[in-house]
Amino acid sequence: MIIEPRTRGFICLTAHPEGCEKNVQNQIDYIKAQPKNNGPKRVLVLGASTGFGLASRITSAFGSDAATIGVFFEKPPKEGKTASPGWYNSAAFEKAAHAANLYAKSVNGDAFSKEIKQQTIDLIKTDLGQVDLIIYSVAAPMRVHPDTGVRHKSVLKPIGGVFSNKTVDFHTAKVSEVSIQPAIPEDIQNTVAVMGGEDWKMWMDAMMQAGVLAEGATTVAYSYIGPEVTHAVYRNGTIGMAKNDLEKSAFEITESLQSISAKAYVSVNKALVTQASSAIPVIPLYISLLFKIMKEKELHEGCIEQMHRLYADRLYSGQDVPLDDEGRIRVDDWEMRPDVQEAVAGLWDQANSENIETLGDLSGYKKDFFQLFGFELEGVVYGKESDEMVWIPSIVKS
Repeated sequence: MIIEPRTRGFICLTAHPEGCEKNVQNQIDYIKAQPKNNGPKRVLVLGASTGFGLASRITSAFGSDAATIGVFFEKPPKEGKTASPGWYNSAAFEKAAHAANLYAKSVNGDAFSKEIKQQTIDLIKTDLGQVDLIIYSVAAPMRVHPDTGVRHKSVLKPIGGVFSNKTVDFHTAKVSEVSIQPAIPEDIQNTVAVMGGEDWKMWMDAMMQAGVLAEGATTVAYSYIGPEVTHAVYRNGTIGMAKNDLEKSAFEITESLQSISAKAYVSVNKALVTQASSAIPVIPLYISLLFKIMKEKELHEGCIEQMHRLYADRLYSGQDVPLDDEGRIRVDDWEMRPDVQEAVAGLWDQANSENIETLGDLSGYKKDFFQLFGFELEGVVYGKESDEMVWIPSIVKS
């Protein structure tokens, strides 16, 4: 079939298999061009199919020759209907890993469930014995609690009052005012249940009890802080409450794993174009202005550059892991540099529909968005027939 991008709001309904493969290969090529790091050798990535999770898996495999197991919840293809981009990404990753004689298997299912936890633990026991790095990069809008059966749904809302500020529709370049109604207590509880640290702790507890964590293992979850202009809807909103819970969980997990000298960290990463960030009002405008400034200052990074720096300069540098006053790893340091933030703040006040395409990097934002789905990548011939029926070589469950 001929596959073209079809969008609905901040979602693209189609994905291009060759484009996704090219996107993955570009990231692999970047890591292969860097010096090898003294990183992990047996890695579990939870949320391994897109964004930081995918970049973590690529960095582990091609940066330190690690065996990797990836867990994700992706939609396989059907005749005449494309798979989700994460499915094609994972197929491309496994193809490349196997060609490089690297172990790679994938589990497709609900990471929140007891069944997928057990299935993954069984796979580790059978194939790897233990793992020495566990990346927690699960991003989902909903969670069915494995103990209660209650369905929790996360929301993007401020707390304490209506929030109003600028945003941009990156499809039309229209800058407009947006107002978001405040959360009720139930919204906060549900968002924390989905995006907080409880599931991360459940994974680590289950793996500890099963004996599949190596002595001195490391686990890392990902978070974001961002600038003051986004705090009301992000860091001080419902998502921020979930991230606070996630960050608190790192200390609790480290305490629970003392007997094997394992440690849990939260890495605060840079703002990037993701399906999730595209859905948050204000964030697309901020990112488009941020990209403009960071590219001018030659500081811009994508997911793969961020993960390379996390591994090479933070986790596996041979030195103690550098932490901020709250005990977090910071690879958002270039984004949060005072000169960068002052420049973004100056552009924010000026931004409107007439000047946003030149004031910000809206074209870069749009390109990054479509590349998430395998479109607008150099070297891919679009407009010709593509085989949508691509399968993941070592899928364990689908």
